[in-house]
Order: sequence, then C-alpha cells, then structure tokens
Amino acid sequence: MAAISRDEVAHLARLSRLAVTEDELDMFAGQLDVILQSVARIGDVAAADIPPTSHSVPLTNVLREDVVVPGISREDALAMAPDSAEDRFRVPRILEEEA
Repeated sequence: MAAISRDEVAHLARLSRLAVTEDELDMFAGQLDVILQSVARIGDVAAADIPPTSHSVPLTNVLREDVVVPGISREDALAMAPDSAEDRFRVPRILEEEA
C-alpha cells in the first residue's frame, strides 16, 4: 500500500502553490512514497533499549592544556599601529554619531 496517494500530492501542491503537471503528480507520488517508506523502516528498527543519539559515533574533544606564554606589550602593539591615541588604536568612524 502506498504511503501517499496521487490526490494527497495534488493537495500538497495546491497548499504549496506549486504548479504541477499530471505526469509530475505521478512521479512525485512515487518519490514521496519511497521517502515515507524509508522513514517508516527507520522507525521499525528503532528499539526501546537503544538510547537516542545526535551522532553515530561518540564525540570527544581533544584539547591542549592552557599554557600562559608571554605576549606582545601594549607599547609594541601601539608602535606598529597606523594610528593611536591615549594608549588605544584609532580606527575610522563607521557609525553616524556625534563625537
């Protein structure tokens, strides 16, 4: 028995405001039927003793240890900046604001 009929496909097409030809109705009904049967098969396989998962394999994050390393000083960073003022980087104004 088909999971979706040709009339149901026509109804869905009307609701979606899709222009579908008679040949396309038959084709889409067959394609949607295959999809719905595949989804139903997955439901048959799912067992109560198998917990739902979001991934097929377990995920593990591999993180390195946080190690503090010396960084660049404020003076060195500002010395390389194209423009600075009051110990800060100066950048072009991008918003229409009053100064």
